[in-house]
Amino acid sequence: MSRAHLAPLSLLIGAAALAGCATTPKELPPQPVAASTSTQEAPPLPPTPPQPAGPVPGSQADFLASVISDTVHFDTDKYVIDGESQGILRSQAQWLARYPGKTITIEGHCDERGTREYNLALGERRANAAKNYLVALGVDASRIQTISYGKERPIALGSDEAAWAKNRRAVTITVN
Repeated sequence: MSRAHLAPLSLLIGAAALAGCATTPKELPPQPVAASTSTQEAPPLPPTPPQPAGPVPGSQADFLASVISDTVHFDTDKYVIDGESQGILRSQAQWLARYPGKTITIEGHCDERGTREYNLALGERRANAAKNYLVALGVDASRIQTISYGKERPIALGSDEAAWAKNRRAVTITVN
């Protein structure tokens, strides 16, 4: 055979050989299995606990979600706990009863009128009035701290009755 005839023949034999290797097996081998001395399957993992839908129990967010309000308001130059404030403080006392390890701070605030010294004293009387009411409802006095900010931390800016009314307040903040 001549060289001219060998080249096409070699090409044909090579193609036939490769075509035989290109077929895929009808059945694949089994998946590898981890080596084990036991024939039992591993126990399933415990389910992931669901995330709480609301605020963390005992947190400031829980306090705000559970009570009527964290704030009681006062009339001008007064520190008397009125009927509405009594309801707010009762709801706070109920929350504190559920969390006996929690402590709070009650902040006393005033409007912008009056001297700094007068408003610090009035803010202290407002914070103490709220504290005394909670103590009368059964909250241990050692769980309650008070502080007066006087007119230094207004919640509403303005020099009108609406702003002043919002600033005459005692605010309860959870500490731990």
